[in-house]
Formats: sequence, C-alpha cells, structure tokens
Amino acid sequence: MNPKLSNRVNEMAVSATLAMAAKARELKEEGKDIIGLSLGEPDFNIPEFVKLAGIQAIQDNYHSYSPVDGYGDLKSAIITKFKRDNNLTYTPSQIVVSTGAKQSLANLAMVLLNEGDEVLLPAPYWVSYADISKLAGGVPVEIKTSIENDFKVTAKELEAAITPKTKMIIYSSPCNPSGSVYSRKELRALADVLVKYPDIIVISDEIYEHINFVGAHTSIAEFEDMYEQTVVVNGVSKAFSMTGWRIGYIGGPEWIARACNKMQGQITSGANCIAQRATITALENSPSKIQFMVDAFKERRSLILNLLADIPGIRTNEPEGAFYVFPDISYYFGKTLQGNLINSASDFSLFLLEAAGVATVTGEAFGDPNCIRLSYAASEANIIEAMKRIKQVLTN
Repeated sequence: MNPKLSNRVNEMAVSATLAMAAKARELKEEGKDIIGLSLGEPDFNIPEFVKLAGIQAIQDNYHSYSPVDGYGDLKSAIITKFKRDNNLTYTPSQIVVSTGAKQSLANLAMVLLNEGDEVLLPAPYWVSYADISKLAGGVPVEIKTSIENDFKVTAKELEAAITPKTKMIIYSSPCNPSGSVYSRKELRALADVLVKYPDIIVISDEIYEHINFVGAHTSIAEFEDMYEQTVVVNGVSKAFSMTGWRIGYIGGPEWIARACNKMQGQITSGANCIAQRATITALENSPSKIQFMVDAFKERRSLILNLLADIPGIRTNEPEGAFYVFPDISYYFGKTLQGNLINSASDFSLFLLEAAGVATVTGEAFGDPNCIRLSYAASEANIIEAMKRIKQVLTN
C-alpha cells in the first residue's frame, strides 16, 4: 500500500481474472506454453453484419461526441430488444448506454449507495461486484450457496440475509462464474421475498442472456410487481463477441436512469460512437444469428465436463449457461503436489499455471474459496490439451 495513494484505491482488490490473464501473458512472453482458460471472452470473430455496420459508421463520418446516455436510435433498438427478448417495456428515458456493462454497474452503485448500505451478493458472484460496491461506500454481504444446489440462492437464504441496512442485491443469470441459470419458478420465489422490501433495488446482470442451454431466459423484471424495483444490465460483449467494443446498457426506473446519466456525464460522457452504431445493427438482428456460437459452447461444455469427470478429486455440476465451469477442488487442500503445499484455491490455481501451463481463476475472487473457474471459451483442441495437462500434474 502506498500512503500517497487514496485509501479507496489502496483498499481495492485487483481484478483476479485480469491479473491471471496478465500473468499468463507474461509467461507466454517468456516462451512458456500457456493455455488460457481464465478470461471470459468468446473466441469467435464478430459477426460480419456487425463489422460492416461499424465500417459504415466510419464512412458516414460518425466521429463527434455522442449523447451521454446513448444515441436515440440505439435506445430505440434496445427498447425493441427488451420487448422482443424479455417482454419488458421501457421508454427512452429509462435507458442508459455506457462504456460496457461494467460501467453500467459502477454507475448504479455510485448513484444508489451511501456509506454503510449493504449489498447482497449471492456467492459465487462476478469478481467486480464487491469492489464496485465498496468503492461507492457499500458493504458487500455474501449469501453462500453450494454446488449441490447448483450455486443458486433460495428464497429462505435471501430473506435471512436482509437487514434494515440492505439497499441492493446484485446477481447474474446466467451466472459468472458458475454458469447457473435461475428458472422462472426460482426467480418468482425470490421476488416473493423482495416485494416485501420495496426499498431494496435489484440489479439483474443479464449479459450472458443468450448463452443459455435450457431454453427461455427469464428476467426478474418481467414480474409486474418487480418492474419498478429492478434494473436490468446487459450489453453486447458476450453474445456478439464484442468485448473490446465496450457497449453496455441498462433498463430500469426513470429516476435511476436519470441519475446514471448525470453520473456518467461527469465521468466519461457518451460511449464510443462507432461502437454504438454497430450495436444498433447487432440488436436489431434476431438472436438466431448467433445461435452457432451457443451451439458450439454447449458442445464444449459437454467436452470439458466429461474430461473433468475423469480427474480424481474434482467435483462439478452441470452449468446451464454462460461458458464457465466452477469445479470444487477442496479435495486437494492440505495435500502436497510436486513439492507445493495446497492450502487454498489460489494455491491450486497458481500450481496449475506453473506446473501445467493452464491459466484458471481462483474461486476466492468470486466469493467461493473451494472452487476455481475455468472458461471454455476456447478451442476444443485447447480444452482437451488443458485437461490432459491438469490430469497429468494431479495424478503423477
């Protein structure tokens, strides 16, 4: 910790996924053969129709500052998408376009949280939820789940975690890192609890919405009694493989959207103009245009689960969405592997990187110290080789 820096940055954790990716890159630059299963980034190219829309935007001379909360016709495309895919009705004043869904989440934390407000985080949760909440003065409160329950929180567990200080709950479905998907019935049970506490704002992170292997996606905002209590966060990074284009957006109560617009106006102003124009085309097209990616991820899920099942001491469940597996590796705690004492998921993840040349992410970063996250947004050849290496270093 550097005393010349602010307390807020000294106390902030480094993103574990980005830190592992950086370490893997360093090792690659040293000439080591590293297979990266740490980043949540689709390995597909951007669909051609999206590329062409970006090129057209450049040719049409889009280069000026964009409106802080997004172009009007992009908002219209987002409104149409919400209605088509989620049966949600929003007006332009309820939509804010940001530089990625991460900024959308940060905006929400900054405009809603005061010092000491509690933020419920069903664990495991995406790595940045906790530190984004802390940065805004909030206090993260983890709700533990288990692999036996597919890492999903129950209504009873949710209600037990609520206190007079609870201001917000943030969750993702499909979930990063577990791949779990809440069914309509499960969400209705959670909603039955939350409607009793109308001052609690629900942040529903639906960035993996279309990477879903079980059928229809349900948003908790679809329930009429939850609509005014919920903000839906989404974007184009995962479904359209547009991670570097940095476009996210929210739909929610107008008073929250106006506050996010105000906040964003002082931080970044409007998102990249070319990326916004391309996003219009992405959202106007049917999700069927990206079904080939979803089908490939489903095949890779079967592949990696079958290979993990052949490795002693690793417990898995079957994720229903996203492109991650989140195995329990606590069997190895207290054991010595090739001279390395494994006391934690971080030890285990580092061991796999150094001994097997496979980059993963410790579950401690996601609020579950017994697991690691593996991304199968990688080629089948790399998945097969990575699992071969892991099995070899764990069984020899």
